[in-house]
Amino acid sequence: MTTSNISAIALDLGTTSIKAGLLNRNGTLGHIAALAAPKITAADGRYESDALAYAEAAEQVLGECLDRAGDCQTLGLCSQRSSFLIWERASGQPVTPLISWQDNRGAASCDALRAHEPLIRDLTGLPLTPYYFAPKLRGMLRDDPQLLDKLEGGEWLAGTLDTFLIWRWTGGKHFMTDASMAARTLLMDIHRQQWSPQLRELFNIPSGILPEIKPSAGLQLQLDTDLILQASVGDQSAALFASLGADCAGALVNLGTGCFVVRYLPDGKSAPDGYLHTMVYQDSTRQTHLAIEGTLNSIAAALAPYPVGACRIEDLAADDIFCLAEPSGIGAPYFRSDLGLRFSQPVEHLPQQRIACLLLEAVIFRVARILEDFHRTAPLERVYLAGGLSGLACLQQGITQCAPCAVYRLSQNESSLQGAALLAAGMAPAFHREAEKISAAHDTQALPEKYRRWKEWFDALLEQPR
Repeated sequence: MTTSNISAIALDLGTTSIKAGLLNRNGTLGHIAALAAPKITAADGRYESDALAYAEAAEQVLGECLDRAGDCQTLGLCSQRSSFLIWERASGQPVTPLISWQDNRGAASCDALRAHEPLIRDLTGLPLTPYYFAPKLRGMLRDDPQLLDKLEGGEWLAGTLDTFLIWRWTGGKHFMTDASMAARTLLMDIHRQQWSPQLRELFNIPSGILPEIKPSAGLQLQLDTDLILQASVGDQSAALFASLGADCAGALVNLGTGCFVVRYLPDGKSAPDGYLHTMVYQDSTRQTHLAIEGTLNSIAAALAPYPVGACRIEDLAADDIFCLAEPSGIGAPYFRSDLGLRFSQPVEHLPQQRIACLLLEAVIFRVARILEDFHRTAPLERVYLAGGLSGLACLQQGITQCAPCAVYRLSQNESSLQGAALLAAGMAPAFHREAEKISAAHDTQALPEKYRRWKEWFDALLEQPR
C-alpha cells in the first residue's frame, strides 16, 4: 500500500482493543496498529477503566498509522457505544473513570422509571436497561449533587468516549457526538434525531449539559493533529456499513466480545417486540438509516476458559443438555439479567471440550432464533458472519445448519474499522466486500433437531417468574 493510494485513516475504540488502519482506494484495509484497551476493573456492578490511558493508547495507534499515511488527512472514527466519562473543561482531565457500557449503576434508575418504559421505547427504539448512558448518569447526579452543579455551571463536561476524544483533539472547540451514538443514550428522539425534552425530564438531565448532535458523515472537522474528522459512528454501525449494501435482504452476525445480529429495517416494517430499533448512521445529507438488532452478551468471556477451537460440528448435539452462554444476562429481545450462564443439567463431571460444545450450541441457537424472527419480519436471503469468533469452523457450520437462509463469512475481520474508513472516504456501503459461502458439512438433522428442543427449554425458562 503506497502513501499516494490511501483514501482514509480509521480508528476503532473498542472495549478490549484499540485499533487504527489505512484504507486504500480499492477499499482494502491495511497497516493495522493495535493495543489492548486499558484494563476494566469490575466490582459491585461497576465497570471502570482509566480514561486518560485510553486516550493515550488511541493516540499511539493513530500515530503509527499517520507515519504511513502520506498526505491523507481523512479520518473515520468508530466507538464502543454507551461508555462515558465526566471531565474538567479547563484542564481536560477526567473527573471520573471511563464508565463502561457494562456498568450496572443505572439499575436503580431503571427500576424507578419502569412505568415509563413504553414512552422510552417509542421515542428511542430501545428498552429501559442500565447499559445506556442516561440511567447511569441519572443515578450519579442523584447520588452526588456536586456533579450536577459542576455540569450545569459548565466547569465539567459529560459525554460518551467519542465526545471526549473529539473535544480533546480539537482543543476543547467542539463538544459533540454523532446521531448514531446519541441514539444509544436513551435521551435522543430517533424520529427527530434531537435530544428529547420528555426524556431529559424523565432522567432529570438538563439540556445544557449534553453535546451537540451532528451527522455521522461529512463532518469536515479539523483536529489539532492536522487530520480532518469526516465520519464518527458507533462501532456496530460501522460494522454494518462495511458488511451490508443498501438492500434489506441481508443480515450481519458480528461475533466478538458479544454478538450483534443486525439488519437494515425494510420500509414500512417495524422491529419485532423486544428487538432494538437502531439508528445505524445519519449520512452527510442527514438521511437516517435504521436497523433492527438482537444481542448476545459477553459470549467471549463464557467461551474463553474452554477449548472451543478443538470442537467440531460432528461433536455437537451429542446429548440433551441445553445451555445459555451469556454471563451478564441474556440480551435483546429478552433483556433478562436473571438468565445468564446456565445449563439444564449439572456439567461439572463433563470434559472441558464437551462443555465447550454446549456453549457453542447456545451461541448458535440464540443467533438462529434471532435470524428466524428477522426472517418473519421480511424474508432474509443471506447472512454474513464477522468478528473474531466467526473464525471458529464449528460456529460457522452450526449457524449454517440452523439459519433460515444462506450463510457467508466475511474475509475482512476488522469490519468496524473498515466501515469507519469507508464512511469517512465517502465510499459506498460494503464496498469491496469479500465473503466466502459456508457449505454445510456433516449435514444431518441432529443439530436442527436439538435446536427445536432447545427452543422449548428456553421458552419454558422465559415463562418462569424472575
